[in-house]
Amino acid sequence: MKIVEPKYEILTDISEGGIKELQQIERIARVCYKSEDKITPDGESAKKLVRFLVKQEHEAMLEHSQLSVLFTCDRGVANELVRHRIASFAQESTRYCNYSKEKFGGELSFIRPYWMRYEDFGDEIEDADGSIWYWSCQKAEDDYKDLIENGERPEQARCVLPLCLKTEIVVTANYREWRNIFKLRTPVAAHPQMRELMCPLLKELQSKIPVVFDDIYMFWPKDEQTRKESVEK
Repeated sequence: MKIVEPKYEILTDISEGGIKELQQIERIARVCYKSEDKITPDGESAKKLVRFLVKQEHEAMLEHSQLSVLFTCDRGVANELVRHRIASFAQESTRYCNYSKEKFGGELSFIRPYWMRYEDFGDEIEDADGSIWYWSCQKAEDDYKDLIENGERPEQARCVLPLCLKTEIVVTANYREWRNIFKLRTPVAAHPQMRELMCPLLKELQSKIPVVFDDIYMFWPKDEQTRKESVEK
């Protein structure tokens, strides 16, 4: 049994300052206004136009550029992610992955609960709730392996696995949808396990392509200290 941390990886290469992405959006957006003559090669016209589009909530143009992110999370978080319907998904399959095989180290991986730190786990777990969680996962792994040994297929054995089972899921969405995802998944009302991933991701994307994400990052949450703590956890 392995306990792992939730994490993300941006799979799409983003140009310096997001200039190429902004220029693509600009080139398409200017078809609407037939203002292609205003395009400048340095990307400044793209920044200005996209900033204007975001301010005016004319975000349809942002749908012409997309981003793929690989999340390592628990099944509960993955279930929330796939509710964002204007996106494409590719997820690790518990039907076809046999976790008893050597390629998985012969063990299952579980995501650390947000309310416990990784260093809390050792040979002896003093926290009562942590102990209940840990041994529940261990029991699930043992039951899974027993079912496999008894001849059941992974798609049958998986029924004993908990929501905290580690999964990997790739989310590909356009920038308009990513903005929507952040608006829903970073506020304090969102699930803490989701915020562990989305707050740092928003911070990184805001640094890489600020014109698209400045307004979300700068104005949520309004309390500067709360935002700082949220993205640095």
